[in-house]
Amino acid sequence: MFGQSPAVPDVTRTSITVSEKIMAEAPAAITVVDKQQLVANPGVNLDDRLRSVPGFSLFRRSSSVVANPTTQGLSLRGLGSSGASRTLVLWDGIPLNDPFGGWVYWTRVDPEELERVEVVRGASTSLFGDRAMGGSLALISKSATPWRLHGAYEGGSRKTHQVNGGFAHLWAKMALSTNLRAFQTDGFYIVPANRRGRVDTRAGVDFVAGDVRLDYFEGQKRFGVKLDVLAEKRENGTVTQTNSTSLGNLSANYSQENFSVMGWHTREQFHANFSTIAANRLTERLSSVQSVPSEATGVAGFYRWAKGESHLLTGGDLTRVEGYSFEAVIPTGNRNGGGVQWQRGGFVQVDTSWKGWKLFSGLRLHNAAVSGAASNTFWNPSAGLTYGKRSWRGRATVYRSFRAATLNELYREFRAGNAVTQANAGLKPEFSRGAEVGFDWYGERWTAQVGGYYTGLTDLITNVTLSVSPTLVVRQRRNAAEARTRGVEASMNYRWRGLRAETAYLFADSRFQMPTRTRIPQVPRHQGNAILTWMKDKTLLSGGVRSFGMQFEDDVNLFRLPGFATLQVSARRTLRGGLSAFLTVENLLDREFLVAFNPLPNVGAPRMWRGGLRWDGRIRK
Repeated sequence: MFGQSPAVPDVTRTSITVSEKIMAEAPAAITVVDKQQLVANPGVNLDDRLRSVPGFSLFRRSSSVVANPTTQGLSLRGLGSSGASRTLVLWDGIPLNDPFGGWVYWTRVDPEELERVEVVRGASTSLFGDRAMGGSLALISKSATPWRLHGAYEGGSRKTHQVNGGFAHLWAKMALSTNLRAFQTDGFYIVPANRRGRVDTRAGVDFVAGDVRLDYFEGQKRFGVKLDVLAEKRENGTVTQTNSTSLGNLSANYSQENFSVMGWHTREQFHANFSTIAANRLTERLSSVQSVPSEATGVAGFYRWAKGESHLLTGGDLTRVEGYSFEAVIPTGNRNGGGVQWQRGGFVQVDTSWKGWKLFSGLRLHNAAVSGAASNTFWNPSAGLTYGKRSWRGRATVYRSFRAATLNELYREFRAGNAVTQANAGLKPEFSRGAEVGFDWYGERWTAQVGGYYTGLTDLITNVTLSVSPTLVVRQRRNAAEARTRGVEASMNYRWRGLRAETAYLFADSRFQMPTRTRIPQVPRHQGNAILTWMKDKTLLSGGVRSFGMQFEDDVNLFRLPGFATLQVSARRTLRGGLSAFLTVENLLDREFLVAFNPLPNVGAPRMWRGGLRWDGRIRK
């Protein structure tokens, strides 16, 4: 979306933002994280600030501050992940998912410059095709305002520094906004102290990200262009293991009252070094060097028609992705792979109201093809209904969705420590069949959501363990025969004067089907959080607990990751004018918790604090 964003939505609405002028109704549980919540939740990047959303999780428990970018795929409702995201992330209507691997570079987005985030769990609409099997996130940027200037500096533990700033202005028919963010940290050791050796170093990241938007609008017509760029370098926990990424995305959007069309082009270069580590962790040997260039071009269009209490939304999309993995394997030679992937689809969705009832139906026809392989065509229907009366709403929906394997899963081998995950050019698309039912309550002070869901998974792409030894774990991406996840999710929000209390819980029983019945890796059965925020005059104080149950690292449930809970606090105080001071502390009690085995245990972030000053105001009146 470009130019001015719509006003912050009321929590009672049931629609999601698709583009500048297009909203879509959905019979689903929709969570809106507003700008106050984004400020109150600690975290450098957006992934950490959204962990209060039920079911929100990356491939592993680690933060994007230290995690390898190829493990930053987003999963909702316990669908699991092989690194690729099963959730579509849209930033002002443009896909944020990496075109080659499906993961998300959370470093591209400054959380402080978002107006809100809309989270839809489940594939309850037919709008989106590939990547939206588990749901979707819509990131809505702040609107341009006259002569706005903002800047901030923060420093913290482990030599952490961040500088960001930007400018925006709104004319009669034009708007301009720019943002720039630079971050660096020494990070922390991801191997426990009693297991470290001479090869172990801190895992950390340095990055620079920025974007510029220019919009022209006249009446109901709007046209905008946007450029965003990212350059990051990561240390992955040993002397040799590093990776770096450089990417740029150019997009354009035209919209009027009932019509919107957008296009985008992304170019990316990813580099990674991998090593073999001795059992005593005193030495390591460079084992391979990867270079992964990729590019993607896409276009999408939407048209909305309304008559009385009936609405129709139709449209289509086309994406072309080209990417290659060039790998020098030491000392044996080269291992290369890649190709071109085409995806094209069209959809129609209808809803109509009668008294307190609203009926939904939708259908998507989608085709996915990779060069040198047969194409696959999918029919994805969806249907649902809601009934609302006074302050409550009941909802139910059924749907079918899919995800095609990414070029990364098909052609690129990956190594984390001494755990190797092999590619598989023979992967088939995975499918899901889902159903959910729930109730929402919207009172003057209270809001609450509760619901149950079931998702059956066919040909789920997962990392299958081939062999295990003390020095090497070998896995390969394969299609599991059948799997299913079922569960209950609930959230509650209470407001009274300057006080805001939030709590959320997800139960997810995710298992492979016969004969193994093992748990899907990287999915805890229980996760929840509670946040208390107090805001009065010029002061904002917030504290919260995030908890995660036990989960397994692998498909055979050999490596067990115990549950844990962490405490976060933050404070912000306006000093004068637009100047404010802030302090955040994550993992306040310095709890040590496991995030992975490869096959050595890896630990998550220790206590980390950041503090600084921010100025946000107008330079002219």
